[in-house]
Order: sequence, then structure tokens, then C-alpha cells
Amino acid sequence: MSLIARTLLLFALLGAAFAQARASVANAPGANLEVSLITYGPGETYWERFGHDAIQLRDTVSGESVDFNYGVFDFDESGFLLNFARGRMHYLMDAAYTAQDQRYYIESGRSVARQPLALTPDQAAALRDFLLWNLRPENARYDYDYYADNCTTRVRDALDRALGGVIRKQLQSRAGLMTYRQQTARLMSAQPWLMLILDLGLGPYADQPLTAWQESFLPMVLERELAAVKVDDGAGGTRKLAGDSTLVSPNRLDVPPEHAPDLRMPLAIAGLAFAVLLILAARRWPTGLALLGTLYLVAAGIVGLLLLVLWTLTTHRSAWANANLLLFNPLAFVLLPSLWRARRGLAASRLADRVILLQLIALAVALGLHAWPGTVQQNQPWLLFAIPCWLALSWSLRRGLRRLR
Repeated sequence: MSLIARTLLLFALLGAAFAQARASVANAPGANLEVSLITYGPGETYWERFGHDAIQLRDTVSGESVDFNYGVFDFDESGFLLNFARGRMHYLMDAAYTAQDQRYYIESGRSVARQPLALTPDQAAALRDFLLWNLRPENARYDYDYYADNCTTRVRDALDRALGGVIRKQLQSRAGLMTYRQQTARLMSAQPWLMLILDLGLGPYADQPLTAWQESFLPMVLERELAAVKVDDGAGGTRKLAGDSTLVSPNRLDVPPEHAPDLRMPLAIAGLAFAVLLILAARRWPTGLALLGTLYLVAAGIVGLLLLVLWTLTTHRSAWANANLLLFNPLAFVLLPSLWRARRGLAASRLADRVILLQLIALAVALGLHAWPGTVQQNQPWLLFAIPCWLALSWSLRRGLRRLR
């Protein structure tokens, strides 16, 4: 059975259970509804590294408790992988009884925390009605964006809707603690290669200063920020929206670091080491220079093509206008013949001279953009890696060209 079919069946079963029960989440008055935010810690699989959350509604009379979440995707959907690559991912809302919903997270060792929220009876009823409406098959699907419209922002927005915009108003007035890039690197640091690929592919969108509202795209940030939200107490004063979080199940997995790793030094060392190898090979081992240079140029060309595709042919806006295109671009392929001609003692074309000059200009532009006031893309690590590599490769090629002329 496909995931969509299971979701629809679940909806039908919940509807039947709600209809048969004398008192249930579906028909309980707002005064009988307890509302909580459920926050799940990061998992081991890469798509679980950002964590997850849900809205829990509990009927205090019947004891029935249901968790609503927005984190379901269907691998069996027609064209899923193509849509994923193009940035047109479709996610679904889902609901399950609390014990059933939390069992997987508990068994997999992920932390589960429950944070009670002090909604008025009218607000709790309005939230319940909206969630049940949203759970209908015709309303459950949405277009997913990993930063701006995901399983946590949907939970946040549903709560904000029920509270009349109080959460958004207060969180937008506070600055976030990290950028999208920093949060991504921090949470993906357990998979270093994937972290590096994501960092390379993120453009200036990922480095914009965030408000607490924007940064609450992460479950644990939303949990933290809701703890500071104040709501009307009905007597002319204010009270805290969220109570203290209760740990339902402890974390048994490695905890992500509190801060993003600094990639500048590792990539700078890697760039310098590769540059030294290129220079030594140019002096003593022409075949080695051709092999090492080919490795770099092919990688730079492929990366450039991918960055260009992400910018022009997909809706992954966090990858648009990526300044790393100045460091790694398809023009690198043009220099490949020069490496192998030089190895065989053949003169290279004038095109190689022009491409080398163009690439050095691109490096200067990349440095200038990074230093220009107001430019937000934080690609220092890749500048530190690419500049010594390109300088060494350019010197090696120009040295070979001079020797041949």
C-alpha cells in the first residue's frame, strides 16, 4: 500500500473513531482540549538530522490523544526523484494516536519532548478545527521548502493562526542566533561530505540574517522560542504561552554540536596542499601534473554545471546566484587539452591563455564580491580552497606554455 493510501486510510479510521466516541479530540469542547508541542530530536539518517515536531491534542475527558504533523513524503509518488531534484517536493500532513506516533522515535533513540501550550478554549477549538480541515485528503498536500515551508513552519503557522498572529509578531521582532547555512552545517556535521556538498551549493540566501520567526524552521528552535512568547492572560496582563518541556523519552544518539564547524582552516589547508602538489608535479612529473590537473578541472567543471543548473533550472532558491560559480565553472573543461598537450610537448592554443586570464579575473571578482559591503554570501572556506589551486594550476600551465614557445 502506498504512503498516500495509508494516509487516506488513517484519516478514514480516525474519522470513524471520532464519530463513534462519546468524547474525543474531534468533538470535545475547547475547554477539554490540552494542546502541546511535541519536539523530536535529530535522527541518524540525513533527512532526520533537522529533527521533527508535531502538535498534540488531548481530550481530558476521554483521554484520547492525537499527534498532527506535516512531515510525510511519498517515495512512490510519480516523478518523486525528478521533483526532488527540481525543488518541487510534495509533502503531506498526517495524524496518528500519540502512542503510535511516538513509538518510532522512542525506539530509534531520538529524544521526545512535550511542551504544554496555554491556549484558551476558543483558541484550542479553532486549532483543532483547522487541523482536521487540513487533514482532509484534498488539503493535506503542500509544496515543501526545507527552510521556508517545512514540517516545523507548518506547525508554527498553525499555532500562530489559532493565536491570532501573536507568535509571528513577537518572533519577528527578535533576531535569530544563526543563519540557514550555520544551522545546516551544524546539524549535518555528522556527515562531513554531505555537509561540504550542501555548504558548496548554498548561495547568499542561506547567509541572510534571520529573525527568530525565520530561524524557527527548526523544531528545537521553535521549542526554544515559544518558551519566550507572552500571551494575554484575560485580566489585562500577560502570561507565558508555553510551559516547561517534559522529556517523554531521552536522546540515545550523538548530539549535534551547538555551533557550526569552522570550515575555513580545513579547506585552506586542503587547497594549499593540493597547490603544492601541482607545483611539484609541474617541476618534476609532467604526467602527474596532467593527472592532478585533470582531477581538479573535471571536478570544478562538474560542480560549476551543477551550480548553474540549480540556479537556472530548479526552484532551490537557496542555491541561486551562488558566488562559488566564479570559483568552479564549466570553463574549466576548456583547459583539459592544455594539460595533456603540455605533457606531450605540444603547444597549447591561445584559448588556454584567455581562459586562464578569465579565471584569474573571476577569482578577483569573487574576492571583491566577498569584501563588498552588504554582500552576504559566506563562502570564505571555498575561496581559501580554490584560490591557491587555481593560482598553482595557472602558474603550471603558463610555465609550460612559456617553455613550449
